[in-house]
Amino acid sequence: MNESNKASTEFVQIPLCEPELRGREWEYVKECLDENWLTAGGPMLDRFQGMVAEFVGANHGVAASSGTAALHIALLVAGVQPDDEVLVSTLTFIAPTNAVRYVGAWPVFIDSELGQWQMDHECVQDFLEEQCETRGGETFNRATGRRVSAVLPVHILGHPCDMDPIVEVARRYGLKVIEDATESLGAKYKGEMAGHLGDIACFSFNGNKLITTAGGGMIVTDDAEWARRAGFLINQAKDDPIEYVHSEIGYNYRLSSLQAAVGCAQMESIDEYVQKKREIARRYQESLAGIAGLESMEEASWADSAFWMFTVLVDPDGYGMDSRQLLRELDEAGIQTRPLWQPGHQSRAHAGSPSQINGTADEIHQKALSLPCSVGLGRSQQDRVLRALASLAGRPGPAGS
Repeated sequence: MNESNKASTEFVQIPLCEPELRGREWEYVKECLDENWLTAGGPMLDRFQGMVAEFVGANHGVAASSGTAALHIALLVAGVQPDDEVLVSTLTFIAPTNAVRYVGAWPVFIDSELGQWQMDHECVQDFLEEQCETRGGETFNRATGRRVSAVLPVHILGHPCDMDPIVEVARRYGLKVIEDATESLGAKYKGEMAGHLGDIACFSFNGNKLITTAGGGMIVTDDAEWARRAGFLINQAKDDPIEYVHSEIGYNYRLSSLQAAVGCAQMESIDEYVQKKREIARRYQESLAGIAGLESMEEASWADSAFWMFTVLVDPDGYGMDSRQLLRELDEAGIQTRPLWQPGHQSRAHAGSPSQINGTADEIHQKALSLPCSVGLGRSQQDRVLRALASLAGRPGPAGS
């Protein structure tokens, strides 16, 4: 960026996606402090679990210390065993893939489809039909000899996967469906909430999510026994309410009452937050339509996206620079952006894992850039982002960028 541009730039940074605290968070936290409910358990935790489950439409909610912890426990209660294989979206944050390894299973990376960038159900079907066989009512990967026990679609960026064909093929091959809805609380698929489309689902309440508990996660399911077992494992697998007796290995994945109190206040505003995210996305889409080389995710006709993160694909030929150069230019202008995650099949941490890849996720990763989209993003801040994007269009980056 040249000196004249620097001089005219407002350097109060616009953050990418920060939490919004506009409700009764202080009141509910004070209530916990006044009643000495600080750690796990208590009325706020029960209330928060019930609020999330009711919002999603599930019968049960079980809170956890993080979205990753929730995924770990969900895999266990769904019956995923060591040396099994789990089909998982390749274009996602690494957490669900790591959780598969936590249980001793192996990820099978499934590529994305172009329209909404979600798990491609055709890749799921191709893998199961072409690379697997059924023996004794179970599905096995012919190349590895391992049992395939579950599919883990990740609803990325606030938009749901096309779940009907995924669930249908999973049922046909005897696979459990574990939704990673950590980025898509409030999204809908054909009128049904994301997180209530498979057998069990997980949410995250990290600081940048639609609602936050300053960390934390949730498992939701209609299966009472799965919910009971999830709570048992999250609480160190303690067999007796009084005696310290443990018949199996458990985990300290509990959510504190203080965090649950924040979550209760956040859930009271969730409809308003989803609406604000959709308004921000609509304005971006309308304003960016005239800028060559920038393309946003399509919202499918069967979906209501929560637009957790608003992301564009940057075509260097059309826009004049690539996504990473645009990231640097916007950073100099005080506008925080970020790329999407390295696809799982590229990760050295998971090298050697099976995959069904068609190149779509690789292209999206190369071109994608997420723009500021906090619930509290003001119109003037969004105008500033849009002006910067328009002014940078068609201007080549520095040599060697």
